[in-house]
Amino acid sequence: MSSIDRSQSVGGTRTYEVRTYGCQMNVHDSERLSGLLEDAGYVRAPEHADGDADVVVFNTCAVRENADNKLYGNLGHLAPKKASRPGMQIAVGGCLAQKDRDTIVKRAPWVDVVFGTHNIGKLPVLLERARVQEEAQVEIAESLEAFPSTLPTRRESAYAAWVSISVGCNNTCTFCIVPALRGKEKDRRPGDILAEVEALVAEGVSEITLLGQNVNAYGSDIGDREAFSKLLRACGRIEGLERVRFTSPHPRDFTDDVIAAMAETPNAMPQLHMPLQSGSDPVLKAMRRSYRQERYLGIIEKVRAAIPHAAISTDIIVGFPGETEEDFEQTLHVVREARFAQAFTFQYSKRPGTPAADMENQIPKAVVQERYERLVALQEEISWEENKKQVGRTLELMVAEGEGRKDGTTHRLSGRAPDNRLVHFTKPDQEVRPGDVVTVAITYAAPHHLLAEGAVLDVRRTRAGDAWEKRNAAEQARPAGVMLGLPTIGVPDPQPAVAGGCGCD
Repeated sequence: MSSIDRSQSVGGTRTYEVRTYGCQMNVHDSERLSGLLEDAGYVRAPEHADGDADVVVFNTCAVRENADNKLYGNLGHLAPKKASRPGMQIAVGGCLAQKDRDTIVKRAPWVDVVFGTHNIGKLPVLLERARVQEEAQVEIAESLEAFPSTLPTRRESAYAAWVSISVGCNNTCTFCIVPALRGKEKDRRPGDILAEVEALVAEGVSEITLLGQNVNAYGSDIGDREAFSKLLRACGRIEGLERVRFTSPHPRDFTDDVIAAMAETPNAMPQLHMPLQSGSDPVLKAMRRSYRQERYLGIIEKVRAAIPHAAISTDIIVGFPGETEEDFEQTLHVVREARFAQAFTFQYSKRPGTPAADMENQIPKAVVQERYERLVALQEEISWEENKKQVGRTLELMVAEGEGRKDGTTHRLSGRAPDNRLVHFTKPDQEVRPGDVVTVAITYAAPHHLLAEGAVLDVRRTRAGDAWEKRNAAEQARPAGVMLGLPTIGVPDPQPAVAGGCGCD
């Protein structure tokens, strides 16, 4: 869980806190929830409020076996606080709310509002209704009421933004409950997406991440199989947009036109997150993943041929029901062949409500743990070897905010290379702001980061840095984040990409 909003009452204004569990989609939805609450007159609570806000919102995830235990534990922690604070309200939304509905209020009767994944725009209304009627409001929509990008947003970054291109998923992976909770894929119109991107760039954003549950299936809802590659190329024509990323694609839908668009679009970054899940064909079949090892490795080979310096990351599940030692060895084989820059590895855990949860031959925990440790050790070795290849290269970094935990003590700053590798670099004499671009020479590699220990070769001040500076100057009036209200057509309403995710892609 990550807590992205913290607070206490500010004067007579009601304060809010949003706590976010799960994947990038939930992080983006929480930006919408924050925007909705501020549009309704709430103020973000100060940091480290730890539940002392007037309204605490839980944006939940349902893909882990113990997700509900975490939620009810946190709700239990807030119960005495609410009892001692007249007027305090608690709301629960997201995937677990969509799944469990009335169960939440039965187990935690002090919850005021329960809402789902399809009606996040109703939160302010439901809070007010619960206050007036003095009873819990449970409202779950079965289908999307309005595309979330039409809602107000409080972005967490001044220089980088999510742009949602679709919601929902048409796949039926046996380990994943997301399609049942997010619904069938629904695509936005390309013109609406590009209008949002252009408006974000006008606000100073220089990096966008196109976001979808299965991002490169974009177009299936609007009848254009090449819609995603066309969208990438269109983003390449937007002046002032320096970096374009996307997450997460699916190997089934990853076609040659997308590879060509990535290679030929100057601001499309040389980075690809391509979920593998397993290297074993029998396990992939049991997962209902509509590709096999040969197809997956073929995509990697084509990407590397077109974009030699591409950094490729992945998601892998260890210990899926029925996985044999031979199956696991096939996963290790793919990891050795693909040479991922990074892998987000997961021990299989039952997702209640999924077909895999009821499969026979569930793997004993000790076996899963042992395989998991072998996989992690192999990937650590490969990540380090791949990072060592970066030593001696000169890279342009977009300066990042809050990504280097030790920057204060090491007198360094941190940034992201075009391929999204994290680089810590020596702080230059001149001012450098998040969103600015620096040129550095890589001198050292660790498995999960790079160092540029020499002097910065060049500093380029950017409009994105100006946007960060402007936001910072206004922080006393607006504690954190950037408000954008995406319009119908021109003034928008959307952080740097969170790699990996729930392992459902």
